[in-house]
Amino acid sequence: MSAAHDDKAAGAESLAPQQARIMDKWSYLLAWLGGCVSIGTFAMGSSLVGQLNMLQAVAAIAIGCFVIGVALAINGAAGHKYGIPFMVQARSAFGFAGTRFPGFVRAIPAVVWFGFQSWIGAGALNAVSAALLGYDNLVVWFVVFQLLQIALSVYGFKGIKWLENVGSGFIIFALVYMFWAVITKYGGAVDAKITSIEGTWGLPFWGATMLFLGIYSTMMLNVSDYSRELHHGVRPGTLTTLYSMSILPATLFMGLIGLMVSGATGTADPIAVFSSAVDNKPLLVITLLFIAFAQVTTNVLNNVVPPAYVLMDVFKLSFRTSAVLVGLLAFCTFPWVLVKDESAAGLQVFVQTYSAFLGPIFAVLVVDYYLLRRRTLDLAKLYDADGPYRGVNWGGIVAALVGAAVALALPKISWYASLLPAGVTYWLLMKHWGACRRFNDTAPEAPAVPAGAPRAALRH
Repeated sequence: MSAAHDDKAAGAESLAPQQARIMDKWSYLLAWLGGCVSIGTFAMGSSLVGQLNMLQAVAAIAIGCFVIGVALAINGAAGHKYGIPFMVQARSAFGFAGTRFPGFVRAIPAVVWFGFQSWIGAGALNAVSAALLGYDNLVVWFVVFQLLQIALSVYGFKGIKWLENVGSGFIIFALVYMFWAVITKYGGAVDAKITSIEGTWGLPFWGATMLFLGIYSTMMLNVSDYSRELHHGVRPGTLTTLYSMSILPATLFMGLIGLMVSGATGTADPIAVFSSAVDNKPLLVITLLFIAFAQVTTNVLNNVVPPAYVLMDVFKLSFRTSAVLVGLLAFCTFPWVLVKDESAAGLQVFVQTYSAFLGPIFAVLVVDYYLLRRRTLDLAKLYDADGPYRGVNWGGIVAALVGAAVALALPKISWYASLLPAGVTYWLLMKHWGACRRFNDTAPEAPAVPAGAPRAALRH
């Protein structure tokens, strides 16, 4: 490893092509492992009660994670090769101004999940505080917890690497323990209400694979934000394995825990569930602290960086300012409403709806990079605001909306259903619509050096 890999200052995030790459493949795997312990996955598991049995739930999660791994490797290839973030990658398909559409489609779910998971984490801290100190004030802990996450966020990927590497081992141990505690406490009810039911391998099953996939459909869009930090030389097959094997453990444990405890107790609130499932106070405290810590690792990686990059691109802000704004916006998502038991079905609809837009954008990016650009990007054009990618590429916008319309008509499998219509539409528009012609010009231009893009990075 050269010194250049370690010279990136904490919080020094930029939209320019990444030169100092700080993640080896093991750090990258641990980052994804720690970043995927989502209480949203718990909620998706809760929403399957009465629909799937245990075997079907395991199969649905495994299929979803494999599809996620393949999709992340495919769409993250441009970021890994060229060191560019999602908002730059999208310029060839949507235009400099048009990237606001996919950018905000990606950013809004991130901010909502940030608020949702912060409220859960604050609830865990409040439960620990009540048990040990007798102090019970969820609102105060929410504010404190959110401010802590904002402070951690401003350190960027340098801080993320440290946080995820340290925390991933604790996360795996805690997940195994939580799973064991639920089986021990509610084994009889789980067997009667989940394991022994017939379930289905039909449309609800495939819809379930989409739900667990949908949790990560946001990251499939902006995976280049992460892959640009990974050292060169990691092969696509290895990347697919890294993604799948980092996401599978957390998703499997959290999804099944959500399914089992909600089926056994009728509640979707993880804090209430584990408070009743764990009889030993020290172990309960450890479990609740895990829940809080897991929200930090997930939020900092998945729910701060993507919208922060969007704010950097659209409003020309620094990363630190953008990260602070994202944290403050999460206060405005009213997470205390989202965590109610009756909100589990609403969260399911929320995932299905935003996946209907994320899937088509994913398809447009893949067709643009692999079929139109033949995996060769002209970085000079991507950083030239007055060049051929200026303005809006309506081919990308129209194709994404066509895919979204199909997806919304088939909400159970919205992400799957959107891919082919969006991809085919984009291909046809780029080949035959005159308004898209300048975006389809792949002939190399003179390598002008745009502001913020190092000259050496323009020659790949």
